[in-house]
Amino acid sequence: MKRMIFCLLAMMTGVLMLSAQRVYDFKVKDGSGNDVSLSDYRGKVLLIVNTATRCGFTPQYKELEALYEQYAQQGLEILDFPCNQFGSQAPGSFGEIHEFCTATYDIHFPQFDKIEVNGSNAHPLYTYLKSQKAFGGFDLGDKTGKLLDDMMRQRDADYAKNADIKWNFTKFLVSSDGRVLKRYEPTDKVSSIEGDLKLALNPVLNTIMSRRSVRKYLDKPVEHDKLEVIARCGINAPSGMNRQPWLVRVVEDQQLLQQVNEVYKRANAEQVSRDASFRNMFRNAPNIICVCTPDGSGDLDAGLLGENMMLAAEAIGLGTCCLGGPVRFLKSNTEAKFFLDRLDIPEGYQLNYIIAVGYPDEQPEAKPRDESKVKFIQ
Repeated sequence: MKRMIFCLLAMMTGVLMLSAQRVYDFKVKDGSGNDVSLSDYRGKVLLIVNTATRCGFTPQYKELEALYEQYAQQGLEILDFPCNQFGSQAPGSFGEIHEFCTATYDIHFPQFDKIEVNGSNAHPLYTYLKSQKAFGGFDLGDKTGKLLDDMMRQRDADYAKNADIKWNFTKFLVSSDGRVLKRYEPTDKVSSIEGDLKLALNPVLNTIMSRRSVRKYLDKPVEHDKLEVIARCGINAPSGMNRQPWLVRVVEDQQLLQQVNEVYKRANAEQVSRDASFRNMFRNAPNIICVCTPDGSGDLDAGLLGENMMLAAEAIGLGTCCLGGPVRFLKSNTEAKFFLDRLDIPEGYQLNYIIAVGYPDEQPEAKPRDESKVKFIQ
């Protein structure tokens, strides 16, 4: 029993340590055996790849170098880790590998010492990368992809269920703030990575693609100057005929939020009792932004305003979530009238939606988007 408890505690500790890590927490060795901290690459977009010099995918070196030449000045770094675990296709010393790559493909991106990416000797960096992005599947429409899939299934029918690296030239795209954005299998065309690179390298596009609805926040109010920045970005959103029909109320008064939350808890006692993490009705956010519009109009302008504010929050390290439930509660519960009164909403206007804002305590994954809904009329 004691041994079982110890093992469980060890596993839990490992999971907690892993979840707390980021790409910048790891050190790797260069070709001379010197430690290199990946924090040296903070602010860069990274493409991390395990390579081999005698593989059918080895010509991808040429395409990777082309990407590097085009985007290095914009902030791209390609980090190359030779690995001999797949078909023993990366034999030789680091010096021999590096000489081959420079002579054959004239590569200029950094190469590091040989590592293992799977098994008990897997480098901690790759253990982390795999924990962030699981195996995505081979392109079965590709002849080589189908061949690899057949080969893997003969060895293990359930091979696709684990996150292990399956073959040479698996790639991980890491954002400029250290988040693992995407994993590419070796059968994914290098040309297909370029679109994702453009999004990751452009600060505005990266902010748009990075924003997620956050539903867990640290118990830490947002500083006034940051809330001012968010509001200012909001009211600079497009507005038809420059009517600016919106009204914005940024609530910083913690006592006011606590008071209205007590009303909510009394009205929803059973629901609150089931949620051990419940702190307030605004997804536990420490601050909220209330957006009001004229009765029956202004919704489009208000939507543009809200998107500007949420993207601004993302850009300065804050999380947001657009809320409708608290609006319905505030409008329907007479005990909450004091809160609406404090918002000082003029006659003819109504509370449209609320944005929860705070320091995020989670990093939600992106939800799938249906790209088939987009059609280009050419």
